[in-house]
Amino acid sequence: MSSGISALRTWWAGRPPAAGAAVMATGILSVGLHLTGHEVLSGIALVLGSAAWLGLALNFVVLLLRERPKWVAQAATPGALTAIAATTVLGTRFALLGRQPLAAVLLALATALWPGLLVLVIRHWSRSMPGAVFLGCVATQGLAVLGATLAAATSTPWLAHAALVPFWLGLVLYAAALFHFDWRQVARGTGDHWIAAGALAISALAGSKLLAAGGSGMYLWNRDDGDALRTTTVALLVLDLTWYVVLLAAELLRPRLRYDVRRWSTVFPLGMTAAATLSVAAAVEVPWLKGPGQVLLWIAVAVWLVVAAGAVGSARSALRSTAPR
Repeated sequence: MSSGISALRTWWAGRPPAAGAAVMATGILSVGLHLTGHEVLSGIALVLGSAAWLGLALNFVVLLLRERPKWVAQAATPGALTAIAATTVLGTRFALLGRQPLAAVLLALATALWPGLLVLVIRHWSRSMPGAVFLGCVATQGLAVLGATLAAATSTPWLAHAALVPFWLGLVLYAAALFHFDWRQVARGTGDHWIAAGALAISALAGSKLLAAGGSGMYLWNRDDGDALRTTTVALLVLDLTWYVVLLAAELLRPRLRYDVRRWSTVFPLGMTAAATLSVAAAVEVPWLKGPGQVLLWIAVAVWLVVAAGAVGSARSALRSTAPR
């Protein structure tokens, strides 16, 4: 028994930074299931995502204290930004659950991690990068989503105005990432190429949350500013859905069915697109978008189950290979 536990600990400690996408994927499904009224399933997803976040956070701290050179090397990879994105996604779900103090703590933690990790990752950008290059945008927009959600829940105008900064900065980071993205990944990528769509989806979600904050009784911006934010949000959702169709077509034309940990970075954009569609439908008062949003949500749930099964199978194989004979 002890050898099995030791093997499990060793396997878990070896999880790459990209494993944080599993928390992002599970957390956003919890948000989407909440938006559609499936509270039991949403709660289960929240528990699973929170447990995984705690485990990965422990790895983060232990590695920082015991193997600092390895921690620095991993922190320079785009996958390290999943730590920020996952924290903000879970924080958003807790805010929607009415746990504003906990959500505020998670926002503070993500904000503290954001500048150092982002600068470190950007300094190591190069040409022809995989889809993980868009995680700079995702992590930044995550701050905007959580900040705007908390602003609406607590009627805090300054927090909504502050959330505008990462919202617009996230769009700049997306444009910069496009210049470093290897477009061949659309046909060859093993999962994280979908973040090209997920980054636009979380940007649209951030815009919808800012619009919702402005409609919660607080005076945040004038009519022209509100119209600009509304137009930008709708445009982001359209671009996201366009990417979704392109990437789906590429997957059908060139299937990549083997499990890879980066497949969690496929589930996250699927779930985020669903959540963004549902949230934008409410924010801009377009009820007919709810139907497509629900369909997209169940597609994301189905893919989550498939990827989770692959992850379990991969873990079992890895544990068998490390178990004493």
